[in-house]
Amino acid sequence: MNQSVPLPGQLVRVRHRHFVVNEVQASALPVNPLKDPLKKPQNLVWLSSVEDDATESEELQVIWEIEPGAVVRDRIDLPEPIGFDSPARMDAFLDAVRWGAVSSADARSLQSPFRSGIEIEDYQLDPLVRALQMPRVSLLVADDVGLGKTIETGLVVQELIIRQRVHSVLIVCPASIQIQWRDQMRDKFGLEFRIVDSKLIADLRRRRGLHVNPWTHFPRLITSIDFLKRERPLRRFRETLPPDDAPKYPRRYDMLVIDEAHNIAPSGRGVYATDSQRTHAIREIIPHFEHRIFLTATPHNGYPESFRSLLELVDNRRFSRGIEPDEKQLRAIMVRRMKSELPERWDGTPRFPKRLVEPLEVDYSPEERVAHENLKRYTQLRGRNCASESEKFASDFVLKLLKKRLFSSPAAFLATLEKHERSLIQAVRKSGKPPTQSLGLLRRRVEGIEDDYADDDQYEESSNEVIEIASRFFRELTSEERSLLNELKRFARHFSDITDAKAKCLVKWLQRNIKPDNRWGDERVLIFTEYRATQKWLQGILAAHALATGERLQTIFGGMSTEETEKIK
Repeated sequence: MNQSVPLPGQLVRVRHRHFVVNEVQASALPVNPLKDPLKKPQNLVWLSSVEDDATESEELQVIWEIEPGAVVRDRIDLPEPIGFDSPARMDAFLDAVRWGAVSSADARSLQSPFRSGIEIEDYQLDPLVRALQMPRVSLLVADDVGLGKTIETGLVVQELIIRQRVHSVLIVCPASIQIQWRDQMRDKFGLEFRIVDSKLIADLRRRRGLHVNPWTHFPRLITSIDFLKRERPLRRFRETLPPDDAPKYPRRYDMLVIDEAHNIAPSGRGVYATDSQRTHAIREIIPHFEHRIFLTATPHNGYPESFRSLLELVDNRRFSRGIEPDEKQLRAIMVRRMKSELPERWDGTPRFPKRLVEPLEVDYSPEERVAHENLKRYTQLRGRNCASESEKFASDFVLKLLKKRLFSSPAAFLATLEKHERSLIQAVRKSGKPPTQSLGLLRRRVEGIEDDYADDDQYEESSNEVIEIASRFFRELTSEERSLLNELKRFARHFSDITDAKAKCLVKWLQRNIKPDNRWGDERVLIFTEYRATQKWLQGILAAHALATGERLQTIFGGMSTEETEKIK
């Protein structure tokens, strides 16, 4: 039994680790010395670790009187001498004391570069140095693609955790790169993050009960912007905020990181840009974070109103969405470097290879040109004869999607076209006329499929559902419209089995660059497709032209396991 109760500020040893006492609270339960003379009042003690490896604000609560082996050390006490250390061990100890002393007081002594498992470039330290000079971190890191914005963010987060300035961190990113963020933070910085999504919520409810809040179960979290903007996740987040929903000091959360921040910027023209659901969600939660870092390679989309609104989200003390940003204030919070602007390495070699953009011109066949004209004519007819605002909105959505699929591949176009036609026929059979449904419901479903999906099959399923709902708003086809649909369907079925002009152009380029004279070279090529149907179709074409022998051709798509993806990489 421990007799002496520690005081706030004292150093104690508990469970073989050293802590500083933050607070001591005596028990309110009465103790009767006549009945139990050995029983004394108990005290609840809040402790913070001071160990060298306690980089995550390690805290502990113990009942002091019943904690075995707990010892109070006066701040002037030294450890009991039990022998002499070797000079090398003593030197290492002094270095550790010196580094630990300056890490929290000297902004020029950086710790995270030496505690991370990465090879750091000198330019990647710029955001870290800026962050340490700011009393409240507000950074817009807009470096070029490939310069390492993730590494720069990890350095800042780890450094602020080491200095006890940050404990809770929320990373908001597209759904497709949540796993990448989690693995990068774990493997390169030793920081564990958990992904908040529907799967995690279901798991927490099974283990901890129906009323568990996913936003408070762990200090470091990752979520997607399209999950966060939904009503239920956002409502659960509100439950963790102050009762009056007003930001107070200290803030409820410490650090907010938003990747691909241009996705949450308001869009449109005019004096004020129009806030999207993503913008509304970020605008609601951001006042409750002490520090914020926005990451994007394309901060400006060409509309000054949108850019000013994005800057206001980063720092509303420096910028306002209705006022032109001051250049000096912009330089204070924005880190923007292009690959071409970085100096050469010490030996004179360039840091990055020069990027050359060479367009491949496609000579479309007469059949493909006719198909585009037919789709254009079908679009004009459907738009001209819309009977209501609901039908016009539904027509715009379906026809725009058909155009995108046609430019992607005949296979992707055929799947969407057939779904559209079946939905039209079913809607007419059921009612004989377009049903009167909620336009708001259709708008919400359309906005839903514009989300970033981590699973391509799930995206296709959602797209088909929205096409079916939108087609119910269409009136019955005229004879000319039906004829155009039949022509488009014949075209798509024919070219889904053969190589179209764009695929022929790609095959020739691949044969010339990676398999010249029918012999494999040592070059690798990355081919990106918009839709999974296009990827499958193109895979068959490349295999037919002997460009997929052995394991020469690998495909990565949303929905693959992390192990499979990493193996291919």
